[in-house]
Amino acid sequence: MSKRTQKAGSSGRFGARYGVVVRNRIKSIEATQKAKHECPVCHHMAVKRVSSGIWSCKHCGVKFAAEAYTPKTKKELSQVEE
Repeated sequence: MSKRTQKAGSSGRFGARYGVVVRNRIKSIEATQKAKHECPVCHHMAVKRVSSGIWSCKHCGVKFAAEAYTPKTKKELSQVEE
């Protein structure tokens, strides 16, 4: 028997529509936004996305605004540029 292809992941719901580049882009974006991230206050891996641009830590309960798909704040972005 031949080897099967890998699963499409979260973008498998689109089937054969929209092209492989768009589906792969959505797959990588959704993987980062649905993962757990480090809290900027208590430094635990407990930050989850509440809605677009709103992030919440399940450990200390702090809510903060950041980017839509990753919890990077403007303060963190300015430190990276320097």
